[in-house]
Amino acid sequence: MSTEWITLSTPDGAMRAYVARPLNATRAVIVLQEAFGVNAHIQDVTRRLAGRGFLAIAPDLFHRSAVGEFGYDQHAEAVATIGSIGAPQIVADIGAVLDYLRDGAALDADRCAVIGFCFGGRAAFTAATAYPALGAAVVFYGGGIAAGPHALLDRVAQIEAPLLLHVGDSDPVIPREQIDALDAALRQANLTYRQHVYEQAGHAFACDARPAQFRRAAAELAWERTFAFLDEHVCARALL
Repeated sequence: MSTEWITLSTPDGAMRAYVARPLNATRAVIVLQEAFGVNAHIQDVTRRLAGRGFLAIAPDLFHRSAVGEFGYDQHAEAVATIGSIGAPQIVADIGAVLDYLRDGAALDADRCAVIGFCFGGRAAFTAATAYPALGAAVVFYGGGIAAGPHALLDRVAQIEAPLLLHVGDSDPVIPREQIDALDAALRQANLTYRQHVYEQAGHAFACDARPAQFRRAAAELAWERTFAFLDEHVCARALL
C-alpha cells in the first residue's frame, strides 16, 4: 500500500485529499470526515479500507476554510464550520473525487462507494442523492439528515445506490424520532437499505480515537456489516 496527499480542482478552488492505494485496486471508497477534518483517525480509516483492497480517498471538505482540522476539544468551532457546508458544496467536492477516480484510476461510479462519519455521514447521504450511479453509500451516525438546516428527507427519492446506516440508540445528535423519520422515508421510497441501531451506543461510537465515545462491540459489528455490504454491492461488481 502507498499513501500520499494529492490536490484536486473544485469549482471553489484546490482541495487536498489523502489517498491510500493498494496494488491493482478495482474498486474505491471515498471516506468522508467527521466534523474534525481529515485527521489522524480518518487517515487511519482510509488505510484500513485500502487494506481491504479498496483505493481509498479522503477529501478535505474543509478546503474552503482556513482550518484543515480541529482537535476533539474544539467541538463548537467544528460545529460552526460544518454548519456552513451544505449540499451544493458537498456535491461539488464528491464530483471532483469521482472525476479523479474515473480519469486517474479508470473506476466508474458504480465501482465506488462513499462512507462517512458524523458530518461525513450527512455528506455521504448527500452524495447518494446526487450521484445515483454510486455503487453504495455507508452512513455512520450522520446527524442532520432528518432534521436541521441541511436536512435531506426531501431528496430521498433521488437515491438509487444501496444504503447502509449505523446509529446508536443513545445518540443525542440523532434522537429516536429522527431515526424513525429516516427509516419511514427510505421505506416509502422503496430503496435498498439497512439501518442498524446499536444498543448503549452514542455518537461517534466507532471512533477508537475518542475513548469516551468508543464502544468496541458496536464498532466491530458495524465494521463487520460494512465490509459485508461493500463486498456485496461494490466488490462483486468489480469482478464483472
